[in-house]
Amino acid sequence: MYHKFDTRMKMKSEDITENPYDLFEQWLELAKKSEPNDANAMCLATADAKGHPSNRMVLLNGLDDRGFVFYTNAGSRKGNDIAANPYAALCFHWKTLRKQVRVEGKIEEVSDKEADAYYASRPRQSRIGAWASEQSRPLPQFSDLQDRVKHYEDEFEGMEDIPRPSYWRGFRVMPDKIEFWIDGEFRLHRRYVYTLENGAWNTHMIYP
Repeated sequence: MYHKFDTRMKMKSEDITENPYDLFEQWLELAKKSEPNDANAMCLATADAKGHPSNRMVLLNGLDDRGFVFYTNAGSRKGNDIAANPYAALCFHWKTLRKQVRVEGKIEEVSDKEADAYYASRPRQSRIGAWASEQSRPLPQFSDLQDRVKHYEDEFEGMEDIPRPSYWRGFRVMPDKIEFWIDGEFRLHRRYVYTLENGAWNTHMIYP
């Protein structure tokens, strides 16, 4: 079930919906038709226990009324940030559409069942890569990574069901704020903000 929605502040615009997930999915489908690569790419910003921020591009690999899902090595820098400070911000920018979406919220780990299902859907070599890469740790030379890939190719030779490494996990950003940005002439952009309050999405516009 989706969150209930407060319609007292309903926007009078053809560009928005009462449900921010519906609007996001509409924009994402448009982006898939126009973006040359990875329409589901998003900038993920996290911060460590001291509040020091870092960001990087990752792929959106799941979306429902609970939030936005991505997968990573839990021992990576972003994984360590999430363990210490479970909040994040996302930004999708589709240059061809001249639109962007910003998301802010708390992070939760997805279930093992969800992570297993997504891991099993990945190409075989990507599953092996998850075993081979000690993400964010020093790599003396690239051939060391190639050697690790070869090691796991040999270990899993003949196996169709490669097990998911325990450290390869999924994380869900559960938004309490989503902003939809539409490029405007002379930088007079339109910005629609959804905020989650007491289980209901409220909407308003903000100055560009």
